[in-house]
Amino acid sequence: MPQNKAEKFIEIHHARVHNLKNISLKIPLNKFVVVTGVSGSGKSSLAFDTLFAEGQRRYVESLSSYARQFLGRINKPEVDFIKGIPPAIAIEQKVNTRNPRSTVGTSTEIYDYLKLLFARIGKTISPVSGKEVTRHSVTDVVDFIFSFPENTRAMILSPLKQKNGRTLLEEAELLMQQGFSRLEVNNDVKRIDELIEAGENNFCSGQCHVIIDRVAVQTDKDTHSRIADSVQTAFYEGNGECVVKVFNNDEIITRNFSNRFEADGIEFEEPTVHTFSFNSPVGACPTCEGYGKIIGIDEDLVIPNKSLSIYQDAIVCWRGEKMSKWKDRLIYSADQFGFPIHKPYFELSPDQKSLLWTGNKYFKGLNRFFKYLEEKSYKIQYRVMLSRYRGKTTCPDCKGTRLKKEAGYVKVAGMSLQELVLTPVAELRAFFEGLQLDKHEQEIAKRILIEIKNRLTFLCDVGLGYLTLNRLSSTLSGGESQRINLATSLGSSLVGSLYILDEPSIGLHSRDTQRLIKVLKKLQKIGNTVFVVEHDEEIIRAADQVIDIGPFAGQHGGEVVFQGNHEELAKKPESLTTKYLTGIEKIEVPAQRRKWSNFIEILGARENNLKNLNVKLPLNTLTVITGVSGSGKSSLVSKILFPALTKLLGGYGERTGQHDAVRGDFKMLSSVEFIDQNPIGKSSRSNPVTYLKAYDEIRKLYADQQAAKIQGLKPSHFSFNVDGGRCDECQGEGTIKVEMQFLADVYLVCESCGGKRFKEDILDVKYKGKNIDDILNLTVNEAVELFSVGKTSTEKKIVKRLRPLQDVGLGYIKLGQSSSTLSGGESQRVKLASFLAQEKDSPTLFIFDEPTTGLHFHDIRKLLDSFNALISRGHSIIVIEHNLEVIKSADWIIDLGPEGGDKGGELIFAGTPEDLVKQENSYTGEALKEKL
Repeated sequence: MPQNKAEKFIEIHHARVHNLKNISLKIPLNKFVVVTGVSGSGKSSLAFDTLFAEGQRRYVESLSSYARQFLGRINKPEVDFIKGIPPAIAIEQKVNTRNPRSTVGTSTEIYDYLKLLFARIGKTISPVSGKEVTRHSVTDVVDFIFSFPENTRAMILSPLKQKNGRTLLEEAELLMQQGFSRLEVNNDVKRIDELIEAGENNFCSGQCHVIIDRVAVQTDKDTHSRIADSVQTAFYEGNGECVVKVFNNDEIITRNFSNRFEADGIEFEEPTVHTFSFNSPVGACPTCEGYGKIIGIDEDLVIPNKSLSIYQDAIVCWRGEKMSKWKDRLIYSADQFGFPIHKPYFELSPDQKSLLWTGNKYFKGLNRFFKYLEEKSYKIQYRVMLSRYRGKTTCPDCKGTRLKKEAGYVKVAGMSLQELVLTPVAELRAFFEGLQLDKHEQEIAKRILIEIKNRLTFLCDVGLGYLTLNRLSSTLSGGESQRINLATSLGSSLVGSLYILDEPSIGLHSRDTQRLIKVLKKLQKIGNTVFVVEHDEEIIRAADQVIDIGPFAGQHGGEVVFQGNHEELAKKPESLTTKYLTGIEKIEVPAQRRKWSNFIEILGARENNLKNLNVKLPLNTLTVITGVSGSGKSSLVSKILFPALTKLLGGYGERTGQHDAVRGDFKMLSSVEFIDQNPIGKSSRSNPVTYLKAYDEIRKLYADQQAAKIQGLKPSHFSFNVDGGRCDECQGEGTIKVEMQFLADVYLVCESCGGKRFKEDILDVKYKGKNIDDILNLTVNEAVELFSVGKTSTEKKIVKRLRPLQDVGLGYIKLGQSSSTLSGGESQRVKLASFLAQEKDSPTLFIFDEPTTGLHFHDIRKLLDSFNALISRGHSIIVIEHNLEVIKSADWIIDLGPEGGDKGGELIFAGTPEDLVKQENSYTGEALKEKL
């Protein structure tokens, strides 16, 4: 490819990381570069394990010698050299955190700026009168006095009040001892010594003030200082109160000042940044301690089947001989107040549902019932019963906003911080764009508002305008997490950097892809190199340069098949990417759609932005739920369908989202499985081969070898989870974790075993010339090839357990690859493979969330074959998906929209793909036309 001499490059020479085959290439700086290829071809090895790893290593080398003594052993990627690499930033598609305190607002830093904004210009509004609460300073009083013409007379007073049981006369005597000589009693000036001489204890029947000073307005410095000192004294003597009387011509103007922060008899806290921090005891809601949720009585556990009536025992805790007396009281008295005991629970009005909990004079409600159980909780049967209905519920005090109620008294433009964090980002952006502030507030908030507006704009630009700042980071999908990181990076406005992104289009509807491309181009135009691992056709076409790694996965990949622009790519017929882009290869539309008669129906779905939907979900078919980001897909499936079905099938589920009922043929299902993108195991020793139970058979195989029998080794000696054969220093991890203050933890290869996890005598045992470490470093494809030759039942079992990984397109991953290194899409497909490997065929409903994550066109074909295999065995599949290849292969499509957030949540369409393309108001239908 001809190169521009003025152009600068990152030069990579002979990269050999993982399956990369000694590749050399030049990546142009300050360009938008896409690297593509089939799953496992070596894209991530090039992007993250070579480019980013080298950038990180060079950063470490720039640190102090103290830090380097811990980090000096960071391995250099297997590459001869890399030249011209700028500072590297990796944005991966993994859910950032499981921290229950992390939210969209905190992770994007918007919340930090909002706290600062409210602390600086927030106005505290009294909940009693609705008036602003203010605190006066000495300067405020002095400015008031000097606002009058020169020679205007004024009196500075402080209220006279009884203290510590003393009479007013005794107070007056004390004041005289302090040097004060006059009081203002009922608007008359009187000398203190005359009052004492008269000896009247109750000389003041109305208002009584101490005269601190009598002044005339003069512009000289001495008068200004005198007045300021007198005001200070008045505040002190008046316990924070000061009264000024101005004699302006014939008019007497009286003004009360207070340096206490109070109104309507309530003393308020003066707002600080900590007032708005739910991570600080100063600002956190005392009930939930800043988490937004508490352990309380879960309505969905009390009334799991909302299609039943009260008479039909909808209330589970009122079943049984002993507890049914609570239900009987309601049934026998229902006529007295017109309660419909035969109406299904989901058809009851909000007032009737509320009545069930609060009760009335005729019957005791559920709240009284659970209070009764608490009082009897010293008896174990009542304690067990109470625990059965407890679950995580939204905090009743802060309504999930995490802040104490006092923080809600502080407002900016009439809105509290609690209201703002529950507002979708797109609406929040409009609020700040139209924010009207006075000149003084604008001066204070100018810089803060710039940062807030920029970050809100970036979130909207990457298609996340439907999120709220209160949304938990742990509930975001991998694609949403990545785009939040991208928005945060844009907010930091770094230049001259290398941004490495892993499939930023994941979770994004085809309609929003162009917006994402604009964001990536913007990142490039301000002076950065954007290096994106991607399979999306639109993004590949928009790139300045495309690098195609392949031609296939694992040992058959790792080569640069093509490097150049999109037009030149079309001239390379040997590239699998080219074949799919040009239509030489394609995923065929199914010849016919599966017919269905059995279904699950969700009635009255109202969770988040869903607008009271009734949706039928067919069984024994491939059903795809689609719609723009934020249209309500996850709310419908993961918040309502999955937890509701789990409970109906006898399991324990999280809180079920708001809906009326789930009904239908769920008795035809034995279980429901939600296959998301979370890691397959929490332990760092977790890997695909242990997850699929294939490692049990491999350990048996090694224990059967002659060398193992001589040493008396058992299968447990070949485990890295128990003591015996594993390395004692790294405990079978293969790496040692170094905890760094102020830096992320660093993992170094164990020096004792060299990363092989096992002791020397264990590694001496070999099968076909390979020790246990060699086996764990084989790819799935290599392992299947190795064990297929064997004749024993153990070898056949290993092949049988590993084969599903090939079927879902994961033949390239290594058997012992740590689960933490798998992408969200790879973790999801390992879970799918585990179900394909199971021999039992009890009908199950499988729910997948974006299963095409990380998949090339070629691999999506394999994924669809796996789906068809599951359906042919009597299972049902529901998929949340944006990928058009999967959508066109569906038997039934449910399209939500039309937009995201408040403008979404409606059922746009339910039917076959052929009918969807005829739907005029469907973005999905519009995008699908070219595929059918």
